[in-house]
Amino acid sequence: MSAISNAASGSFKGQGVCTGVVGLQWGDEGKGKIVDLLTARHDVVVRYNGGANAGHSVVIAGQRYALHLIPAGILSPGKLAVIGNGVVVDPEALLKELDTLTAKGVDVSGLVVSQNAHVVLPYHKEEDTLREELLKGDAALAGDSEPSIVTEIGTTRRGIGPCYADKVQRAAGVRMADLLRPEILTAKIKIAAALKNPVFVSRGKPPINVSEVVERALAFGKRLAPMIRDTTYLLHEQLASGKRVMFEGANGTLLDVDHGTYPYVTGSSTAAGGIGPGSGVPTQRLSSLLGVMKAYSTRVGSGPMPTELFDAVGEGIRQRGREFGTTTGRPRRVGWLDLVALKYTAMINGATGLSVMLLDVLSGVERLQVCTAYSIDGKATDRFPADSFDLAKAKPVYTTLPGFVEPVTGARKISDLPPNARNYLDTIERTVGVPLAFVSVGPDREQTIAVV
Repeated sequence: MSAISNAASGSFKGQGVCTGVVGLQWGDEGKGKIVDLLTARHDVVVRYNGGANAGHSVVIAGQRYALHLIPAGILSPGKLAVIGNGVVVDPEALLKELDTLTAKGVDVSGLVVSQNAHVVLPYHKEEDTLREELLKGDAALAGDSEPSIVTEIGTTRRGIGPCYADKVQRAAGVRMADLLRPEILTAKIKIAAALKNPVFVSRGKPPINVSEVVERALAFGKRLAPMIRDTTYLLHEQLASGKRVMFEGANGTLLDVDHGTYPYVTGSSTAAGGIGPGSGVPTQRLSSLLGVMKAYSTRVGSGPMPTELFDAVGEGIRQRGREFGTTTGRPRRVGWLDLVALKYTAMINGATGLSVMLLDVLSGVERLQVCTAYSIDGKATDRFPADSFDLAKAKPVYTTLPGFVEPVTGARKISDLPPNARNYLDTIERTVGVPLAFVSVGPDREQTIAVV
């Protein structure tokens, strides 16, 4: 905690220091705000996973910025913002984001994109939509099972999963460098068409038009060419010269393809373990790992959520917390804080500090429930089952805490908070076993308490 808190206070020291910022829930925890806050004490901010399915909202002096691919560090002048090789880049979305930021007066000249990052192309989005439609509506997929375990994943349909699938299947995977190599690009898209068109046509979808996709991709590459670099060597050069590097995770740990609530997860390694393969910088270079969490729980898409609320309390939290997706605008599912899940994600990430976000949203709730154990098949456990079919059996065991009615948006130190709010934070810290580093009491950059 001390290293992270010192970063905020201005006394962060050391050469080649690396900090990780990772979400500890199902995403949307408020990582963008913390990354923006810590950027002042770092020289480079790196996005290492995910794609345009993720979104970070940052509010500076009342101005809201919605980021989807570009690291939040871009909002601080003079910083290097790197999209690492572990990200899948939708070039159309990236260019739109660059244009939007430029129109708001943001200097985007510090953005660099890995030449090895894979590219989301239009047919990936079509494939994503087709897969979701199949899982949701094709009874033949369910077989004779009753009730069916087959259901849509609940993706944003931005083509993320299919793009990562092409990456792993190799032959048809298009990288950013290929947007500058017409012959290689054409060859790869021809392979993609040969593999995917039979499925598209069989389901009544138009086949991939190779020439149209190539032409469009080359046009994107022409605009993005000055930004495309070998970011692995770039990052190691920055570290060798004593620069401080921060790694910004997208999505949340419970959506990690290996350690999340599989199969209702994203296509990338969202936890701290994804930093190494997603950037080329060994994970052991991290000197601190900040786990970001909401003061309650949310998730989007399908899959079990033991503490989900379906009542007026849940709807009130949704409205006060503006719990609607940055990327899609769809309402998020809302629930009480799940400390069983948080202990699990803090453990697998090796979190050294916690950042509790949106504490202000709970102001006015008379009684606060926190899940401290599960009951599964009548047996109590404090272990989190990451497999969704096991998690679906979990019933939350709650501890009730007194709520707080006082507003907290003006608090700038822990002692400014009402006693019941401090008690709530103490319960989190004690149960998870990781010290607090930051507490957010409002959307603006200044509405943040640094815990020293």
